[in-house]
Amino acid sequence: MRVSPTEIADLLIVHIEAHRDARGFFAETWREEWGEKLGLARPFVQDNHARSEHKGVLRGLHFQKPPAAQSKLVWVTRGAAYDVAVDLRKGSPTYGRWHGQLLSEENMLRFFIPRGFAHGYMTLEPGTEFQYKVDARYSPEHECGIRWDDPDLAVSWPALEPVLSAKDGGLPLLRHVDSPFVYRKEQ
Repeated sequence: MRVSPTEIADLLIVHIEAHRDARGFFAETWREEWGEKLGLARPFVQDNHARSEHKGVLRGLHFQKPPAAQSKLVWVTRGAAYDVAVDLRKGSPTYGRWHGQLLSEENMLRFFIPRGFAHGYMTLEPGTEFQYKVDARYSPEHECGIRWDDPDLAVSWPALEPVLSAKDGGLPLLRHVDSPFVYRKEQ
């Protein structure tokens, strides 16, 4: 595993090594000791798997408030998605900025999103399968989100008509959300 930083502190791109031959490939997708390299404060406790049947399915931008805030390691095992993380950490020099990353079955990249970020993705192919590990279990009472099309964020989503859930379509703008996260350089 090799880690590359993004322009936003603590958001990381994870490159895994795939051994390929005529049969296909083999890759280690997770090792416990990688958590330290990512700055993971606690171990992953839940794995999630989502399948989107259509191109343009947009899920997000989601986060969970403390004490159920989650760090995530996300990747695509089938198809492709444009993945976005938005910095919600008060006091961060990049508060309100976002980073987008293409994740696909071909590039096999992982995107590490620590606590303090909203997260969402848009599928670029039908039948896209999205996987992620989280370090806190899903907690409906701590679930929050911000609108995918918030004009203050101006996320450059792919030029597709989004397929949204009613819940995601009704999320508030960032300016109406009191972020519970505080930026700490040592995160």
